[in-house]
Amino acid sequence: MQPRNVTSRTNTQETAPGHGGKAHGKWHFARHYVEMVIAMIAGMVVLGAATRGVLALAGVEFSATRHPELTSIEMAFDMSVGMAAWMRHRGHDWASTLEMSGAMFAPALALFPLLWLDVIAADAMLALEHAAMLPLMLLIMLRRRSEYGL
Repeated sequence: MQPRNVTSRTNTQETAPGHGGKAHGKWHFARHYVEMVIAMIAGMVVLGAATRGVLALAGVEFSATRHPELTSIEMAFDMSVGMAAWMRHRGHDWASTLEMSGAMFAPALALFPLLWLDVIAADAMLALEHAAMLPLMLLIMLRRRSEYGL
């Protein structure tokens, strides 16, 4: 399925003067990446606040220091929801959406053993998780260049 807001390029678009060609594709790709990051942040802020609010009302303490694994999974979930909603709005199919959501969870799962072995501290885990998500997203987008505008 071709995403509805992603225009496919034809050979004439790539070579015709004045159409932007490959530069337009790179701009579209970069814009799409930034849109997904913004959607992830929105999901993390909105759903994270809602989760913390509900837990506070229930009297449950939820701290990254005391429960880094739960915090990490909750953050990945919140970010995935925001990004998935935006991707579906942009016309991406479920396979692409779930693959991109996997990029939110994969770093956490890779970092948990390092946390348990005291190789990394709980407060560093979230920063490392975020640092790993962004290049993973880029790799997925490069793997599906035509879907993301390149």
